[in-house]
Amino acid sequence: MKIKINPTLVGFIKKEFVQTLRDPRMRFLLLVAPIVQLTLFGYAISTDVNNIKISFVYKPNDVLMQKIEDRCYHSGWFIRAPHEDNNPFHLIQSGQADAALIAPEGGLTRALEKGNARVQLLVDAENITKAQSAEGYLQAIVGEAVEEQTHLKPPAPPIQFAVRYLYNPELETAVFMVPGVLCMVLVIITVVLTSSSISREKELGTFEALIASPAKPIEILMGKTVPYVIFGMVDMFLVLIVAVLLFHVPMRGPLWMLFVGALGFVINTVCLGVFLSSFVKNMQQSAMFGFLFIFPAIQLSGLIYPIENMPWILKPIAYIDPVFYFVALLRNIMLKGGDLGLFCTYAGTLYVMAVVMVWVSSKRFRQTLN
Repeated sequence: MKIKINPTLVGFIKKEFVQTLRDPRMRFLLLVAPIVQLTLFGYAISTDVNNIKISFVYKPNDVLMQKIEDRCYHSGWFIRAPHEDNNPFHLIQSGQADAALIAPEGGLTRALEKGNARVQLLVDAENITKAQSAEGYLQAIVGEAVEEQTHLKPPAPPIQFAVRYLYNPELETAVFMVPGVLCMVLVIITVVLTSSSISREKELGTFEALIASPAKPIEILMGKTVPYVIFGMVDMFLVLIVAVLLFHVPMRGPLWMLFVGALGFVINTVCLGVFLSSFVKNMQQSAMFGFLFIFPAIQLSGLIYPIENMPWILKPIAYIDPVFYFVALLRNIMLKGGDLGLFCTYAGTLYVMAVVMVWVSSKRFRQTLN
């Protein structure tokens, strides 16, 4: 049976291939970007929970607690939390520690000899997976340390754990995920809408009219960015209401902290949308470039996978990602009440990045106009 080839259909297919692949930007997006992203995330994404920051509170002569601490640091699961602050609650609130193990008043060694050994474990339950992993790891390590101390095979003299999950005592997934999803919504809205607005002007041919108008470049730029900054802040308010009323995510910190941090973040993402739009000619390319940024920004922000588990070569990328700082701010303010030191550090970083992004995007935008 002879197969008839439709020459019209073949012509359309050839035309679409040529039209798509003749632009080097589209060739990069279609052929190179997927390989780069797969390689990047293959190394960066890991569901294993390691490098849990832990603090210990015990007297210097408590031999058993010293053994437990040493075993924790040599296990590869835990790393040392700062010891400048002796208050374990503040260490966890400020994000300097993920867990704290507190020995009984007279020392764990003496309590074990008396047969009433009991330790208190404080865990930051902001991240449910990390909290549950920390508890499981510690119970295994403590059991090994007790066996070595008493020279008894299991079942060794038990040590009771008094576990206190902080900031999410019910271990609800929504409490952990919703602040991150809120951040994702803001990223998508501000980056995509800003980039699409400018690329639509180019595609429709009205961008040349803007250039020919008597308006100054700074006025054009402000006119294209200020509305989306306002839209972003309004959306921030709306999704925050939904998060609190529908998903029952607590709002323990002051609202001014939240909106100051959100403003710095929105300025970053809107300027990024302007920057991305300067490299595209139409809305199709705008959508592709937006996706090329948004997907890595979310994956490398610590929103789902902790950045502590990433290879050291990828961590600098996470630390220049504004999403990383805003996710940490959101969770700290909403769940922990807003640690002032963390707020000043992360919000300050967002505003420094915003100043850089305003300068870079405005410079690139002027070049586009010229």
